[in-house]
Amino acid sequence: MAYPIALRWLRRIIVLVLCAAVALVVFALFRPAPQDLPWTPLRLDQPPGLFTGRKIVALGRDPAACRALLETAGLKFTAVPPRGPDQCRAPDSVRAAPRQDMLTLSPVVTTACPITVGLLAWQANVVQPAAQRLFGTTVARIEHFGSYSCRRMYGRQEGSWSEHATGNAIDVSAFVLTDGRRIAVLRDWSRDDARGRFLHAVRDGGCTLFATVLSPDYNAAHRDHLHLDQADRGDTGWRACR
Repeated sequence: MAYPIALRWLRRIIVLVLCAAVALVVFALFRPAPQDLPWTPLRLDQPPGLFTGRKIVALGRDPAACRALLETAGLKFTAVPPRGPDQCRAPDSVRAAPRQDMLTLSPVVTTACPITVGLLAWQANVVQPAAQRLFGTTVARIEHFGSYSCRRMYGRQEGSWSEHATGNAIDVSAFVLTDGRRIAVLRDWSRDDARGRFLHAVRDGGCTLFATVLSPDYNAAHRDHLHLDQADRGDTGWRACR
């Protein structure tokens, strides 16, 4: 009886070895880019990949690594001490200095570090390419309604706390091009032209870099802005893009 059992185990081992060999061959032939692999470190000089968004969210658990990434990217910023009480505690905020070639937020704002990382990648890989493609120019300024706000979702008295309560979100309202044209979410979202296509393109592209992207397509409360946040929902993989 021992012989048949040993033979079955040998067959299983052989099958496992063959499967592993096939997997290695496939990986070698179709090796994915580093940003498409979950275990490679996040780099801002690479285009977004399959796991870029999750890697940015994970920076919320490692403030030192998040700030180091900004330093490596060449962004000048000030680390802001923890602030706010209880549910509105913002532990890892940064205030980035505006740079035309990197981050053009107006006004200058303090956000959770992963939001700043997401905005850097968004502007470089999504916003500016879309502006060049559709308008033949670049974005000089990204306007917003702010980031930190100690409140629950939609300003209600009860319910879940907003990601704004910890500065882990920002509401983008408009984009000003270098030639002075201003593309506003409230006015231009529904237009069937370059302005409307631009706003939809930056919304869609943001979904690879932020955990949550909400637009006027989501509800009336977002009719005048794009809500971007880096909510950490653990390993569920749940993301919102509407």
